[in-house]
Amino acid sequence: EMCIRDRSVTDRCDLRCVYCMSERQRFVPRDEVLSVEALDQLASTFVRMGTRRIRLTGGEPLVRKDFISLVARLSRHLASGTLDELTLTTNGTRLAQHARSLADHGVRRVNVSLDTRDPATYRRLTRGGDVARALEGVAAAKAAGLAVKINAVALKDDNAGELHNLIAWAHGEGHEISLIEAMPIGEIGADRTAQFLSLAEVRRGLEARWTLTPLARRTAGPARYVRVEETGGTLGFITPMTHNFCGDCNRDRVTCTGRLY
Repeated sequence: EMCIRDRSVTDRCDLRCVYCMSERQRFVPRDEVLSVEALDQLASTFVRMGTRRIRLTGGEPLVRKDFISLVARLSRHLASGTLDELTLTTNGTRLAQHARSLADHGVRRVNVSLDTRDPATYRRLTRGGDVARALEGVAAAKAAGLAVKINAVALKDDNAGELHNLIAWAHGEGHEISLIEAMPIGEIGADRTAQFLSLAEVRRGLEARWTLTPLARRTAGPARYVRVEETGGTLGFITPMTHNFCGDCNRDRVTCTGRLY
């Protein structure tokens, strides 16, 4: 089994997405967050136990000042062949500064969370973010030779009408893209269920426009994949609300304070 170890290196982020954080988010005190040395030790223990893939997450992992030094440490497992993949999930706002370093340390792929390319919608969803920075980060990752997978949360009132254009853009740039149902979890100070959009409904809309061919590909993760014949690109559907996938998942998640899920 190829176990993905999904490790949060920080709970902090430079955006405040409305479905993810409250406007005045309370963060873990810094002295409770594991050091780079402790993160390395923990990750290396998982590698010794047979973990073949590690994904570094947050919050936004690139806001952590010593993040690249953690990547540099963990890259020795790629060099030795004991780790198949070291990757990260990011909002892209700091990728332009770091994409080359990530590639130099053996990162080959990044997941970028991007729900819209419309500046006004992005600014509203992220409470003040600049979509140009995220798009610049995606372009920098591509230029550094990193494969990019776009992750977009489907939101009934914000990007439902834009999803087909987002998919076409991603595939036109050579990126995979996955759509994710919004989950009503965490304290965000708002009712997230009002934004819920079933991906079965989204899929029906896409199938009226495109030919979607199911793919046998599985990553031991939550996505079900199709190929969009008209674009030639890969599209994933992640459906925590309408199709529970826990029984098929082989991932461990470790928080930035060392809690294991």
